[in-house]
Amino acid sequence: MTTALSLSPETAPHDLVLGAVTLSSRDPDRLIPFYRDGVGLEVLATGETSVLGAGGRPLVEIARRPDAARAPVRAPGLFHMALRVPDRASLAARLMALHHMGLRMGASDHLVSEALYVDDPDGNGIEIYRDRPAAEWPRSPDGTIAMATLPLDLAALAREAPPAARPAPAGTDMGHVHLKVADLEAARRFWVDTVGLAIMARYPGALFVSADGYHHHLGLNTWQSSGAPAPAAGTAGLDHFTVRLPADAIEALAGRLAAAGVACATTPAGDLSVTDPSGNRALFRPA
Repeated sequence: MTTALSLSPETAPHDLVLGAVTLSSRDPDRLIPFYRDGVGLEVLATGETSVLGAGGRPLVEIARRPDAARAPVRAPGLFHMALRVPDRASLAARLMALHHMGLRMGASDHLVSEALYVDDPDGNGIEIYRDRPAAEWPRSPDGTIAMATLPLDLAALAREAPPAARPAPAGTDMGHVHLKVADLEAARRFWVDTVGLAIMARYPGALFVSADGYHHHLGLNTWQSSGAPAPAAGTAGLDHFTVRLPADAIEALAGRLAAAGVACATTPAGDLSVTDPSGNRALFRPA
């Protein structure tokens, strides 16, 4: 995976933190055991919207939509949400929990991180990963970050698992969100030129963008979804994801969106709601 850093100093947001990802599901009760027992999240609330998290921090919200149809595989939406655990032992604990549930997994060493991949019962993609220390991230001669997709030694990882099952610890957060998009160039114009994120890596059919030099807060790919229309309103899967920024950064973003002719709205809770060119909705929330 080659890298190419693209900065927009006038618009680059700082102190960006990803919040909860909200899914729509016909049957949230079917998903809760997966997120609780496999991913290790605690159930913080149930009802029309179930909330799961770690250390009291909401990370996954599941809205009950009894009539929600499943989105076509090619439709833009969630490729995966990526829950970041604070250390390798916590990643090993998740490996063993998912294994004991009999779930099929993928696994990769990305040089900057080690990751497990699994789908929830609705087919939503989930990554669980731990970052290597930023000082250990390999750098190209121009100073940009080098990433790759290599096999992960699961046997070695399993040896670091704690002797007893344990939930995801406090400090677990939403490290990044990877989106399926219909048009990569349109996604770049929106997320880089208007929102102000920096391109940290390019890959055939994909871009990885972030704030403050992180390897990526958002992945954007057209591997399945090139040219596909946005899913119909009310479809199961990604409803929206939350991005926390300082209030002045959100105010500046609203101005850039208006100047670019991008429709946005303020929710009753005070969030800035905006939809990217592929129909993926983000809520920008004051930090």
